[in-house]
Amino acid sequence: MMRSVLSTSLLFLSLVSAQTLHLAGDSTMAVGGGGSGTRWLIGWGVPLPQFLTIPVVNHAVAGESARSYTNDGGFANVIAAVKSGDFVIIEFGHNDVSAGAVDNGQQDAVGDGYNITEVVTTANGTQITIHSFAFYVENAVNSIKAKGGIPIISSLTPDNIWSGTTIAAGGRFVGYAQSVGTDTSITYVDHFDYVAQAYDNLGETTVNTFYPIDHLHTNAGRGSCGGRGLPEGTAVWDEFFEELRQCSWKSGTERLLVKCLVLVVCTRAHVILCRTNVAVRRASYFGHIARR
Repeated sequence: MMRSVLSTSLLFLSLVSAQTLHLAGDSTMAVGGGGSGTRWLIGWGVPLPQFLTIPVVNHAVAGESARSYTNDGGFANVIAAVKSGDFVIIEFGHNDVSAGAVDNGQQDAVGDGYNITEVVTTANGTQITIHSFAFYVENAVNSIKAKGGIPIISSLTPDNIWSGTTIAAGGRFVGYAQSVGTDTSITYVDHFDYVAQAYDNLGETTVNTFYPIDHLHTNAGRGSCGGRGLPEGTAVWDEFFEELRQCSWKSGTERLLVKCLVLVVCTRAHVILCRTNVAVRRASYFGHIARR
């Protein structure tokens, strides 16, 4: 009996270990986070593999929006690569904002919902119809699900823009990402909110050192959980530690999924606990991560 249980467990673990985490996003996730000529900058997806025991494939491309990533074949490439049981973290919003009178190929139709469209004028004077953030992302989510993948929607990371002593509000794409999670019944990670809390505790002077060229792209020293972290005793640290301490251990796929979710938040926020192998509940284990 014991041998049978052990064999079954080993088989299950081998199936779990065959899973891959795919990342779909923009420069804040990508290798060479600032695009051409700034290869010494990195997105948060670059250091993530060192904290996981499964392969991570970073499909993020600098300058992309949900719309351009769709039209340029980025989502198609991710979907083609996904196997049943694979995870896909999707995070866009920085490049999806309206461009003004002339379409830039990246902007989405303004509005929170799948069926929203907008007619825009291209540089050559042609009028085309574009769709909403939800349209592009939800189509990808549904295609990933159809292949047996596990999509995760994450809100965009904060810009280094301050309102007094706190990071400025995240804007409409934070809400759009949450709505996608709700409407498609997938896990939503409020990446913006958790990192903003960490930044608020660190303070503007310290956070400025993470952004050497602009308010969006972080340097290599900031990209991983190594080095600086939240000092013990800060509100964010205490909350995070308490939540982890109270949560129960899980096994198999569920535990692996949650580990990815914890790390994708803490990698950006420099929470020192990300170096541990703590696993937590999948469902509403944390005020900023919820199963929708």
